[in-house]
Formats: sequence, structure tokens, C-alpha cells
Amino acid sequence: MNTLSDLANALKEDPLLRCNLCHKSFSCNQQIINAKGETFHSHCFVCSQCFQPFEDGIYYEFENRKYCENDFQLLFAPFCRGCKMFIKGRVIKAINFNWHPECFRCHSCNVLLDSGFIKNALRPFCKECNMREKSKYQNQIMCHECSTPVENDMIRFKGEPYHSYHFNCKICEQELNSNAREIRGELYCLKCHDKLDIPICSGCHTPIDQERIVYALGKTWHVEHFACAKCEIPFNGSKHFEKRGLAYCEAHYNQLFGNLCFVCNSTITGDVFSFVNKSWCVEHFSCYLCDELMNQKTKFYDFDSKPVCKHCFEKLPSKIRSTILKANDTKEHSKSIFSWIKDK
Repeated sequence: MNTLSDLANALKEDPLLRCNLCHKSFSCNQQIINAKGETFHSHCFVCSQCFQPFEDGIYYEFENRKYCENDFQLLFAPFCRGCKMFIKGRVIKAINFNWHPECFRCHSCNVLLDSGFIKNALRPFCKECNMREKSKYQNQIMCHECSTPVENDMIRFKGEPYHSYHFNCKICEQELNSNAREIRGELYCLKCHDKLDIPICSGCHTPIDQERIVYALGKTWHVEHFACAKCEIPFNGSKHFEKRGLAYCEAHYNQLFGNLCFVCNSTITGDVFSFVNKSWCVEHFSCYLCDELMNQKTKFYDFDSKPVCKHCFEKLPSKIRSTILKANDTKEHSKSIFSWIKDK
């Protein structure tokens, strides 16, 4: 930088001399500052950031703008994570920070990491110290964000554990706690979540944020949580049976509440024939005497609480037939004692 006090000599060399900043001419007896071929008024030759004169005439230039040393470092110079000072010269970039080479040391033993390092919780460690650090938290849940143990106020976001203070509510922007709720990839505080009027699954008692919702038993369910009360296998859209506020698959509903055939002792899954507090499946409802299969149109008689077809009934001794007929009126009997339940 040169200072020319003789304005006349400068104007002789260049009559159209102007200040490079304000583009105005120079007056008599006014100091001219020449910096790398550019001329300035003394009050124009200042830092582009703080507008103060350059101390000892020292300045830094970036993109045709001049800065004092302090502002240039603040704006453009890297900042050391270790000593908190600006870096001049070689820079080490690691773990999203800048370091002086002499400041890049193990977080635990302070040895220089010039031969490599291991990142742990946004801190650099040598191999030996990293092994010791990991053994401290071997059985603890580690935050997916900061890699430190989560002891209180843990939340799970997209399946991973976090400290709750890493997040804010999507609506009110308040810092979250362990009561936070995740809905469609966003986190909400409990108060804002309740205002969203989102259905709650009766199985897991968490919000249902999927498109598919099961409405059954007067409640809402995740598809995977609406399952048989006995075997706990999800229905996934298949037929279910309701009993006493619970849902069952067909097999276990019949096992628990279905009719058992008086002959084969198996659950009746089709049509049911009921007679004097007994049930038969279609394949086994037959005459007690001749084993001839009967159906809902077959006329039969109650012979000692057993069904007997008309053909066999007529073969019985007249005295026995009279006794049966007196004891049970056939028409009334068919209305009150026998029933046929057709499978739907």
C-alpha cells in the first residue's frame, strides 16, 4: 500500500483519477491511498464488513472485497473444534468439524490422532480408548442421534431410540418428552396429538396412522392386531366370529362354542340337527334302530330320547307305540324338541 500526499503529481499522471469505491474525484491536499493499483479516499479504504480502517494497513481480499483480519477470519477462516481459534494453514476436517493438526487428539487419552481415529458420539477416539468407551455402555440403549446412553425420556422415531430433547413438536414446536407420538413420519406432543383425532388401536393402544383400519367389535384396530382371541393369528380380512366381545377364527369358535356331534364327537361346521338336548351333523343324524340317514323332512319319533324313523316305529309292539304316542304328541314334539339349523 502506498500513500501519495502530492495530489498534483497524481493528477498530472492521470487527470481522470477517481476513488475506486465512491467513484468521486479527489480534492486538493487530500490523501490518496493506492492499493494494488486501485486508488481510494482515506475514509473509503475500510473493511467491507465493519467499515473500520485497516490496522497497520493490513487487509485480506476475497471476491474483490477487502476485509480486516478479524472479519475475514469470522467470515471465511475455519474454526478449530479443539482450541476454538481460527485456523491458518493446514486444516484437518473430521466428524463435521475443523481442527488444527496439533489439536486433533483422542478425547480420552489426548494422544495425537495422526495415524487414524474412531468416531464415537461425535468425538474422536484412538482404538484402545474407543474399546473402553464401548464397554461402559454395552448393555445400555444408545441414542441414534448423539450415540450416548438414553436413561430418561426416551422416544422411538422410525424404529430407532432417541433422547426426546432432540425433537420438537411438529405443531407447537415445544421440546418433546417420552409422551411424544409419531404419526406418518412426524412427531407430536401429547396435547397436539389428541387434537388430531386419530383412531387408537384397541390391540396395542397406539395411534393408527395407516390407510387400512379394521372396524370390529365397536372398536378400531391395526390390521395386524385384529386377531383371534384364542390363537392370536391375525384375520387379515378373513371371516371371524364374535362372542362375548371377543373375535375368534372359525376353528376356535367352533371348538369353544360350537355343537359337538352326538355320534362322532366332532365340532359341527355345517348343518346342525338338534333333538332332546343333543346335536348331530348331517352325516350322522340317523335312525337309532336301522341307521338310516334322516333329514329335516323325515318323520321320526322319540324312542327313549333317541330318534327312530317311521318305518322302525311301526315295527314296534303296539303297546310300546301307544305309550310313545301318548307321551309325545308328534306335531308338538317336532315344534319344541327337534330343530334343524342350516349353515349360512
